[in-house]
Amino acid sequence: MFPLLRGCQALLLGAMLTCPAWGDELPPAATRPVDFTQDIQPLLQKRCWSCHGSEKQESGLRLDRREALLLGGDQGPAVVSGKSADSRLIHYVAGTDPDNIMPPEGTPLSKEEVGLLRAWIDGGCTWPASTVAADAKNTHWSYQPLHVAPLPEVRRRDWAANAIDHFVLAELERRGVAPSPEADRPTLIRRLSLDLTGLPPSVEEVDAFVNDLRPEAYAALVDHLLDSPHFGERWGRHWLDMARYADSDGYEKDNARPDAYRWRDWVIDAINADMPFDQFTVEQLAGDLLPEATPMQKLATAFHRQTLTNTEGGTDQEQFRVEACFDRTETTGAVWLGLTVGCARCHTHKYDAITQREYYQLFSFFNNGDENTTVVPKSEREIAEYEVARAAYDRTTASLLADLRIEQEKHAPAFVAWEEKAQAILARMIAEPVQISGIDEIQYTCDETVTFTPQDDGSVLVEGENPDRATYTVTGQLPRSAATAPIKSIRIHCLNDSRLPNKGPGRVGHGNFVLSEVVVEVASAADFSDARRLTFSSATADFEQADKPWLAKDVYDGKTDTGWAIGPKFGESHDVMLYLTEPLTSPSADTVTHIRVRLQQEYGQQHTIGRFRVALRAGFEPDVKIPDAIKVVLETPAEKRTDAQRQELADHISRQEAATKPLIAKLDAHYKNKPPKPEVKARILLQRMKEPRETFILRRGEFLEPVKESPVAPGGLATLPGLVSRQEGQPADRLDLARWLVSPDNPLPPRVTVNHVWRYLFGEGLVRSVADFGIRGERPSHPELLDWLAADFIGRNPAADAASRKPWSRKALIRQIVLSATYRQSSRHRPDLHERDPQNVWLARQNRLRVEGEIVRDISLDVAGLLSGKVGGPSVFPPLPPGIAELSYAGNFKWTVSPGEDRLRRGMYTFFKRTSPHPNLTTFDCPDANLTCIERQASNTPLQALVTLNNETFAEAARGLAKRLLYTETAATDDAARLARGFRLCVARTPTAAEQTELNRLLADAVEWYRAHPDQAKPLIGTDAIPGVAPETNAAWIATARILLNLDEFITRE
Repeated sequence: MFPLLRGCQALLLGAMLTCPAWGDELPPAATRPVDFTQDIQPLLQKRCWSCHGSEKQESGLRLDRREALLLGGDQGPAVVSGKSADSRLIHYVAGTDPDNIMPPEGTPLSKEEVGLLRAWIDGGCTWPASTVAADAKNTHWSYQPLHVAPLPEVRRRDWAANAIDHFVLAELERRGVAPSPEADRPTLIRRLSLDLTGLPPSVEEVDAFVNDLRPEAYAALVDHLLDSPHFGERWGRHWLDMARYADSDGYEKDNARPDAYRWRDWVIDAINADMPFDQFTVEQLAGDLLPEATPMQKLATAFHRQTLTNTEGGTDQEQFRVEACFDRTETTGAVWLGLTVGCARCHTHKYDAITQREYYQLFSFFNNGDENTTVVPKSEREIAEYEVARAAYDRTTASLLADLRIEQEKHAPAFVAWEEKAQAILARMIAEPVQISGIDEIQYTCDETVTFTPQDDGSVLVEGENPDRATYTVTGQLPRSAATAPIKSIRIHCLNDSRLPNKGPGRVGHGNFVLSEVVVEVASAADFSDARRLTFSSATADFEQADKPWLAKDVYDGKTDTGWAIGPKFGESHDVMLYLTEPLTSPSADTVTHIRVRLQQEYGQQHTIGRFRVALRAGFEPDVKIPDAIKVVLETPAEKRTDAQRQELADHISRQEAATKPLIAKLDAHYKNKPPKPEVKARILLQRMKEPRETFILRRGEFLEPVKESPVAPGGLATLPGLVSRQEGQPADRLDLARWLVSPDNPLPPRVTVNHVWRYLFGEGLVRSVADFGIRGERPSHPELLDWLAADFIGRNPAADAASRKPWSRKALIRQIVLSATYRQSSRHRPDLHERDPQNVWLARQNRLRVEGEIVRDISLDVAGLLSGKVGGPSVFPPLPPGIAELSYAGNFKWTVSPGEDRLRRGMYTFFKRTSPHPNLTTFDCPDANLTCIERQASNTPLQALVTLNNETFAEAARGLAKRLLYTETAATDDAARLARGFRLCVARTPTAAEQTELNRLLADAVEWYRAHPDQAKPLIGTDAIPGVAPETNAAWIATARILLNLDEFITRE
């Protein structure tokens, strides 16, 4: 139905639709009331939906949703609401265009049917919500309100440790299946440690738990692990997957984001502090909109700054801004709602009750969020340390200032005298104002081949050859004003210029110069045969290079190896002022006095000036410089000065007076030790307050095709409780969206969040389609359990103990699950359920899970005694196989291995570059961080074994474990005991007799082999030889340790 119109047919139809005569050819609209459900929906369903429904959309047109009908297809809107005569749909079904008769096959619509459609369109295309969204709202399980069922009765009440077990056991008993026995204690502590912290337990921790026979021993272990700072790392990594965290921008250039880690630290800190999940949500989606938002709340919004950023030249930034908004919309839908809202970006969702308009209602929340940068504390720890140091600094400051105030009081007469002198200076400056003039008849020459190009401001640009050394000579005549206004000083102004290297003012690459000597001569003869050299009393500059130092006063010391320079303040204009010992005058206004200024630049290496101006200054210029701020104070009558002005004046005088100078010097030295506030820049999202953008549906999701006839206001989904603005008369914003998501009346987010947590602890969710709670997703295996936990999670479970209730507590939810007998079951295979429940949907046992890629590396380094326990901080660069960093754009990224403990930090801190991530991570299925990852996919490939056997980090771990067993830990006194300890470090349990025998044999065979092949031992040992151990023994232990680190059980959570 509705094939594409081409060429003149399309033009003809467009012209005809504007012609009033068309209305006369159409069947009249029905005059009786039209009911959509009885009259229109059956007609559309029977005659249109086969070609324009959910399964197929010919010409891009869909007629089973109102907004799709109004949006239209490839040729534009199918109907114009309220104007049936102008609607394509009516002309097609009425047959007024013989080339486009719809439906193309079968019986045409009758005049009565066309009349019904006309009346319906003229009446505004009424389409009751109940036809789609309300039906889904009433029927689909995930949209229903949370239902807290009573705990089911079970026969084995002694097995049930908490409410979870009642629901699981009831289902098992209904099917005639017994739960699995509890796992042994070494397995339990290792399972808990890996699930809650991502690190294995030590041998001592295993022994302590095994020997702790108290009934509360297991609960105490759970609480201990929940309180570990590594809990935030483990569960923060789960959240980073969903947030698509990376340390680079993505796209072709993939520039680094050195400040990205600060948001990662925020996540770890928030999870360790058990920030309630509703607050956790609100701060990340809308922290900037909270009243009096703190820097940390603003930092939280970096959740949605993890989107990719395209910095390629020639790109349309609006396109990628819209792409980022798409990503934010779809990530929010996936993470909190468990819905594939992205399927409604280009058209109404094919399966779920999400219209395209609803997609853009969600999109509009992010359409007015602008990417921004703010300053935030580096870490809570560093801020705490800073506050202690700052308090001590402030105490010392107060003490030194108190001493200074005492001295200022003591020497009050000297201060009065200084002010009287300063007032006299100001009076004279007013009476004899400074007059600035240039040199008349000015000419420039140089002892080298350079070109002087005069500029409009009286300066000169030096071009041409760039010699190592040069002397610029400026000659001319004193201005006539010199006869009545004696010249007191000469100013040499060195100017920056975009034509100079690094904008100058020097001609060398970095923009510096060295002015070695300034020689000024005057003469009555034009050839300077009677030249007289002027002398200077002092010199000042706006800035002086400190490293030699290169000072202004050295430009007249007669030495060519000293002088004035301005590093590192390149690219800026600077000047030096030379004060004459005696004023310079002309005998009369009619007398010509010649002047010659030589600027000697003898440093070499092309350190010459690139642009300069010479000025002559007359009038009174005091030796004592009075800053402008002090002039303002002095000009204010004493009785009208503020306390701050009085103090400012006293402090300035203190710098001049001998009695107070030492205290000022002490204060200055103290001020240099002011502890810097530990802050870093962070990328955040801020609401666009000025000129907010209007949101439109984008046809087919194309940013260049907004449907401007149909603006979209922010809103939620019709299948869920209503989303309203907290500000009457104002559109809803991200804060309203966030609060809607965590409203106790919204059933989806708590179900979705509980399901995520369950999956992390069991390997599968109660809803196995973790990322899809929609029509195409799976139903929960234990729906009453899911709702019971969801209601309990948000504090709405009437069956829960009110005294111990912790609404939205992630730790409380995890604690409840891991304390259950269901979680504590053995993961051993059940032959009796091999065919009945091969996927363990009934939860008759625990699941065996391979640990994630980061954890594979972490536990290897941990058992080797090498892993750094540092929490938080910037990303690090562990060893990387050669050639990986070179894959970056134009080779613009250098991977420099981090020194010290940073190279041995946890995998979650490894710098993640989107276009070339660390291969150890990708080999073990870490997500690419381009899109949200709700559930990692696990693969088993030979590459994984090659990594753990041969990669540099894992080889280092094998050497570390060997050293730990042979040298660092001395409790074991023979090889068998050392091997048993190594086995327990890796898998927690004690080896069986057969396993111990095999380990003994492996070690003995390895010793013999390396004894026979000593040339093979040295490369294996490297530079980390164990003191006092023979090379063949050292190498054999490394080889055996490598086998332990490659046991399947080692990288598996049982």
